[in-house]
Amino acid sequence: MSAKKTARLRRAKRGRAKINELRMNRLCVFRSPKHIYAQIISATGNEILVSASTLEKSNKSGATGNIDAAGKIGKLIAVKALAEAARESGLEF
Repeated sequence: MSAKKTARLRRAKRGRAKINELRMNRLCVFRSPKHIYAQIISATGNEILVSASTLEKSNKSGATGNIDAAGKIGKLIAVKALAEAARESGLEF
């Protein structure tokens, strides 16, 4: 393995250890030239709590890889996360 790759893996391991130590949910965003994907990952890292992307039928209108689309996905994932937390607390809707 090259020194560059080992250094990158060491930094990644240190970052993951810190995230695991904090026990906080994290937001993961991937942007391709055509689409935007976002996920909220649980504190343990083994479960995806909420996800949204421009591939969903309701989000396909208009351009799907620009700033407007990113704003839509951000709002959508925030609403989904809020709804999931409310359901976990016992609220039924």
